[in-house]
Amino acid sequence: MLQKNLPSVIRALDFIQVEYEIIVVDDCSKDDSVLFIQTNYPAIKLIRNEKNGGFSISCNRGIELADKELILLLNTDIELTENYFEGQFKYFEKDDTFGVMGKISGAKYGEVQDTARYITQSGFKIKANNFYYVEDPDFWTPTAYLSGANALVDSKKIKAIGGFNELFSPFYCEDFELGLRAWRLGWKCFYHHASYCMHEQSATTKNFKTKNWVKSILFRNRLFVHSIHLEKKDRIFWGLQIIFFDCMFLWIGFKFYFYKSVYLFLCSRTQLKKSRTEMGILMKKYHSSRSVEDVAQEINGLMKEAGQNVVFI
Repeated sequence: MLQKNLPSVIRALDFIQVEYEIIVVDDCSKDDSVLFIQTNYPAIKLIRNEKNGGFSISCNRGIELADKELILLLNTDIELTENYFEGQFKYFEKDDTFGVMGKISGAKYGEVQDTARYITQSGFKIKANNFYYVEDPDFWTPTAYLSGANALVDSKKIKAIGGFNELFSPFYCEDFELGLRAWRLGWKCFYHHASYCMHEQSATTKNFKTKNWVKSILFRNRLFVHSIHLEKKDRIFWGLQIIFFDCMFLWIGFKFYFYKSVYLFLCSRTQLKKSRTEMGILMKKYHSSRSVEDVAQEINGLMKEAGQNVVFI
């Protein structure tokens, strides 16, 4: 994937004519990726993890080393179009912009895989799995979070809040959690529909153990998001909803992996308490008292400003 997609990144950066650096974090690859970089791209900054850490840990190592004003977080299974960055830099003219992302399309069939997202609630569960975009090219489309696959972020801001929460390792939902953190601190995440890239879906997770193991990590991390960001009262009712609905009825659909998710979640209580404490410290530092509900209302309010131009997918 490096051999296929890295040239597209360089073409896009050269096209926009900005000063840049490329950092590759090798998360204990078992092929010749390191040798490929060293041989063909000696100017690239190469970081080699001593042990496989996963997405959040690897990204944070790159973020720490980056010294430009903006950081593009990019998966190896992403191919950029030549004019990918056109129209994205303008978002950072506003002081409250955390970052922006472009549309992600399937590399093989061209299907839409990711656009802007908004927050919905089911009982006390929070979700951001509904896609939409705005047809007006001049409208600044808000999104609940930036996909970790192609997020262009403000370097100072992401460093100031500690990057990704490494509790979410090896993958899934760490980008949603980061987006919630940014919004709750008073910053905004945007989606630029004119920019798009191609993605080989699940190319980096398909070889991990079993499908049920991957699902157990996904649902564990969804539980993490709620535990960190729900207010204490809502967190209690959310817990009751998990116990009396999900745990009692998911076995009917043979979703036994969920019970492993709950077990892994309970084993992480100490780390979750630490994450909530750190979030509280950030909220005080940035003089914010915004809840997830406040964030959802703000995004919905901005969407309403687009009127009939909103397209739901």
